[in-house]
Amino acid sequence: MSRIEPDVTTPLLRDDTLLRDDTSSDDSQDEDYRSRWRSIRVMYFTMFLSSVGFTIVITSLWPYLEKVDSSADASFLGWMVAAYSLGQMVASPLFGLWSNHRPRREPLVCSIFINLSANIYYAYAYLPRTNNKYHMLMSRAFVGFGAGNVAVVRSYVAGATSLKERTGAMANMSACQALGFILGPALQACLSFIGENGVTVKFLDLQLNMYTTPALLAAAFGLVNILLVLLVLKEHQVDEEGRNVRAINDTEEDGVDLLDGSEESIDQLAVLTSNILFFIVMFIFAVFETIGTPLSMDMFAWTRKEAVLYNGIIMCAIGFESILVFLAVKVACQRFGDRPVLLAGFSIIFCGFIMLLPWGHHFPKIQWADLRNNSLVSRMSDGTLAANSTLEPTGCPYEQTWCQYTPAIYLAQYISSDILIGVGYPACNVMSYTLYSKILGPKPQGVYMGWLTTSGSGARTLGPIFVSHVYTLLGPRWAFSLICGMVVGAIVLLSSTYHRLIAFSIRHGRIVT
Repeated sequence: MSRIEPDVTTPLLRDDTLLRDDTSSDDSQDEDYRSRWRSIRVMYFTMFLSSVGFTIVITSLWPYLEKVDSSADASFLGWMVAAYSLGQMVASPLFGLWSNHRPRREPLVCSIFINLSANIYYAYAYLPRTNNKYHMLMSRAFVGFGAGNVAVVRSYVAGATSLKERTGAMANMSACQALGFILGPALQACLSFIGENGVTVKFLDLQLNMYTTPALLAAAFGLVNILLVLLVLKEHQVDEEGRNVRAINDTEEDGVDLLDGSEESIDQLAVLTSNILFFIVMFIFAVFETIGTPLSMDMFAWTRKEAVLYNGIIMCAIGFESILVFLAVKVACQRFGDRPVLLAGFSIIFCGFIMLLPWGHHFPKIQWADLRNNSLVSRMSDGTLAANSTLEPTGCPYEQTWCQYTPAIYLAQYISSDILIGVGYPACNVMSYTLYSKILGPKPQGVYMGWLTTSGSGARTLGPIFVSHVYTLLGPRWAFSLICGMVVGAIVLLSSTYHRLIAFSIRHGRIVT
């Protein structure tokens, strides 16, 4: 007969007050509890640094690409952003499988070292005489490969927390990720004052400027992360009620109980649905973060430096907003449950992209008009400005024919959309993989989390390519209308499989709510 437990939907507010049973006063169990949460917080910090390492260069990616290789265009930017996700997509299942059978310290240290090295490679991408854009592309692919450790981080937190702790722990991890999204663009915005020329360290043959310094700082963060993983992280595994068990990848001899390999099956339809929903969530945000800089330069006639600074500030503000959303998600899940919060998040994202659709009778400034008005019409045969030109052309490039008939997006629209997407995306993000981890239950989640990360990485690969090509050829009206259609599809899918997206223990009658 199934054992009835208390309601598992009630989250607790603080990590360090969770699941203290009558035996917690015992010294060994108390120390094990503290060690478990220290290790979980190392995972929080790993996710934070991974987020910083990505966002610290994202707003300067396009200007840096233009600077080191004049042959690069907006379509290649899509491949640049996608390269990160493609690397992560390849690496995630591999690191997940590795973590299922060996101590997680091993794939974590390996992946972080790859990430660190790739950031140094990125900083030197200007050095080769030719094909600089391809060196940038390869460096971003290796940075993404190192970021495949996200699957290991999520599987560790899922395995080291009880069902009651899970939503809070996942929300905390997402809050740390959002904090990284804040600090990354904020650091990039601060470092933009170094300027495009910066200083040269001759004995290293290294230029320290607003484009290379952030990548080197991300490499330094990676070194700190490796030290924390080696010195603090321990293997911990608990069942869904919070009792210590020995993980299959734990090489220690003093494990408590061996994890029971349950014969009960995982709901594969729920797994597939969760992966599709997560794909859509990450696709949407990949489109949003990729198009921000070129869209603002086209619509508001910002220079490269202004685009890096202002979008850095906007991304920083969205990060702060996301932290508030994660705090609200904990309370909302306690009151309404995980699935309604996910549904509400998709609805808010839909409103955000509807807000971005062009309307009105005001058209963007065209670059050729800017050139004509400044007597800079003449161009060299290779397409660059004449040698005596000092003014950077701004506005919507005349090559994009839609600029001449598509209304401009107002700054108020852009900011309002940022605010709405900044609410909807974090809610959908944390609820997607929180529900996923609950659906999987007590079984080792490394490979499954690897597939979820692969799904998200696939979205981050295709999203930038999609938006850069559709935006360049057809403009924002088509690009954002297609995204709205995709969000509607996600809402329909979630509604039709709503009853299947439940925790493993609830599905098999171990816990009755």
